[in-house]
Amino acid sequence: MLITEVRTRAVSLPLGPVPYSTERGGTKREWGMTRLTPHRPEPSLEYVIVEIDSDSGITGFGEPLEEVQSAIDLYLGPKLLGKDPFDREQLLYEIDFPGNSCAKSGIDLALHDLLGKALGVPVCNLIGGSQRRQVLAVMEVAGGTPDGMARQCVEWVEQGVRGFKAKVGGIPEEDAERLAAIRAAVGPEIMLRADANQGYTPKEAIGLCRLCERRDVGLELLEQPVPKWDLAGMAQVRAAVDVLIEADEAAYTPHDVVQIARHQAADVINIKIAKAGGLYQSKKIAAVAEAAGLECVIGTAWGLGIKVAAKLHLAAATRSLRDGVEFTELMLHDLLLAGPQAADLAPPISDGYLNVPLGPGLGVTLDEGKMLTYELPKHH
Repeated sequence: MLITEVRTRAVSLPLGPVPYSTERGGTKREWGMTRLTPHRPEPSLEYVIVEIDSDSGITGFGEPLEEVQSAIDLYLGPKLLGKDPFDREQLLYEIDFPGNSCAKSGIDLALHDLLGKALGVPVCNLIGGSQRRQVLAVMEVAGGTPDGMARQCVEWVEQGVRGFKAKVGGIPEEDAERLAAIRAAVGPEIMLRADANQGYTPKEAIGLCRLCERRDVGLELLEQPVPKWDLAGMAQVRAAVDVLIEADEAAYTPHDVVQIARHQAADVINIKIAKAGGLYQSKKIAAVAEAAGLECVIGTAWGLGIKVAAKLHLAAATRSLRDGVEFTELMLHDLLLAGPQAADLAPPISDGYLNVPLGPGLGVTLDEGKMLTYELPKHH
């Protein structure tokens, strides 16, 4: 089997505003990977779908983010033509240029989807086998007032959600109020995490954790409390508190994880498929973390059904994973899936868990009608 063509298609889906409390003492408004232009004045999320054709008639689908269409069409995709997709490591090495991790992740997902379909097995079988068939879904909670954040969590609990990650990173005392309000609203059995998005100094992060301990918030972990370059500061926080410390922005590559382990700067590594450059590199990050005695989580990534399925397969095949994978993208917009997976990967969430799609490849199918509705014209 040889690769005959690599194509991309871009879609744009409307999105409402999402406030993130990542500026000190206040709130900034972010739109994710969005476009605001005279032609598209409303906020939206844009995605690029990668399709890899083979001479056996099988097509694999992948999904990167951001401005990657030209990178794939003009530079990365042509390097794959005429190659055997089973030479996965060599192909991914040949496109492993600095940057463009989102573009590389789309090609990586399409390669895995193609190989799984060719062999008639789910992608998780290609990257380690199935450790679990269901994955607990965690949702990010945008920053806001304590009551507002608590109400959002209650609404999602009513839709079956059993885990949350609250956006903090402003004033520690106010953030502790937010977390305490969430805990009071959802009860003691719901998983609660927090993400500072590099918003604290080490002393502030320690203060937040101690406030949460005194108020019996039951905070499981604190993500990226200090700037990504401050591994010594992260280590200071980790040594001072019982809350688990998670590295996100500080952990893009296996080399980053080695440095985090050397500094004893984190307990947990956040893996994001687009950030890592695909499933193959994500598994390398997980392997390095496991060798260093660190656990992993899989974080929220703007994406459609292909990305959600890929995260489920990565979770299924990763032994060192902590329970609870972030799937906030389920709450943002339609995943553009067809068939039973369209309902299976949408709220309400049964008992808080999502099922790993175990059909060939990634196990999901894009809805062509929906794709045409949201597809953007190419400009190159």
